Amino acid sequence: MKMLFFSSSSSAVPLFVTFFIILCTSNALVKLPENETVPAVIVFGDSIVDPGNNNNIVTIAKANFPPYGRDFDGGKPTGRFTNGRIPSDFIVFGLNLNHTAEELGIKKLLPAYLDPTLQPADLLTGVSFASGASGYDPLTSKLSQVLSLSDQLELFKEYIGKLKAMVGEEGTNSILSQSLFLLVQGSNDIAETYSVIRKGQYDFPTYADLMVGWASSFLKELYGLGARRIGVFCATPLGCLPSQRSIGGGKRIECVDNINEESKLFNDKLSSELDSLNANFPLARFVYIDIYNPLLGLIQNPQKLGFEVADKGCCGTGLIEVALLCNKFNPFTCDDVSKYVCWDSFHPTERVYKILISAIIQQYVNKFL
Repeated sequence: MKMLFFSSSSSAVPLFVTFFIILCTSNALVKLPENETVPAVIVFGDSIVDPGNNNNIVTIAKANFPPYGRDFDGGKPTGRFTNGRIPSDFIVFGLNLNHTAEELGIKKLLPAYLDPTLQPADLLTGVSFASGASGYDPLTSKLSQVLSLSDQLELFKEYIGKLKAMVGEEGTNSILSQSLFLLVQGSNDIAETYSVIRKGQYDFPTYADLMVGWASSFLKELYGLGARRIGVFCATPLGCLPSQRSIGGGKRIECVDNINEESKLFNDKLSSELDSLNANFPLARFVYIDIYNPLLGLIQNPQKLGFEVADKGCCGTGLIEVALLCNKFNPFTCDDVSKYVCWDSFHPTERVYKILISAIIQQYVNKFL
């Protein structure tokens, strides 16, 4: 269910400046080359890209109540773990997938596959199978009783069957081979499952190898089902999550360096594995998406983009509140969320997502083509 944050290394500043320049000198909308098409966006992962799948399963990892969603259309809590839209929404909105200048991307929002109001037409342009509080480690999902990656893959197979019923096998194969697949995982494994349970079983390098193994197995299965354009988000500087800072950051609530080092080690191993997959599956594009450094740059330079608070969230005290603890009865929730990098103690605000995803689209879209 978690994600984010940052540290104090200066090495990320040049990359952040690059992202800032891209954001300020380009439109959020990306128009693909005339000979390329991306008919759908299909997403797997955790709460960073869960638009409400957890609403429809029995778990405490939910966000379908106020103040979540207070800046969403109509102030409606949808199950998204922030105050508004999430990265997958900005991705489908920002990509002009149909090559029509007057259209702002493929659709405004990427829906949850388990949404009971989902329409057949939504399947053609993509859905999210993500489940908040899940991870690469099967134990991570089991602890919170959410959809594991294996569960998400089974739902994807069901989705393929529905597509075949609508457009036939050839049409389905065409959609899958040209669609953009995204995977956002690993935060909960490192910040919770390892630190609370697995630490007594493995040293972190060994656990990171296990995580990469689970990730690789999932990606190979996805390839076997027809995916060819696959983006994998790396882990973020988890030691700078407000929750982690509150627990281990001392009186000054500083970033927890050893957790950030764990994120970086996992990222190095993940990047190497994606290189190996690209070598072994030349018909596919496995793209490593660096979110660690852009987020690090943002937390180091919040004023550059008009933020004021980067060490705690808007909801409640901003130090521990997430999911059920972030509720309408908490009297400490901020009035002006635009000043905050984080919405709750684990997740960024809609504004941060919009800034980062606009830059990521510009930076990475051509790597899938």
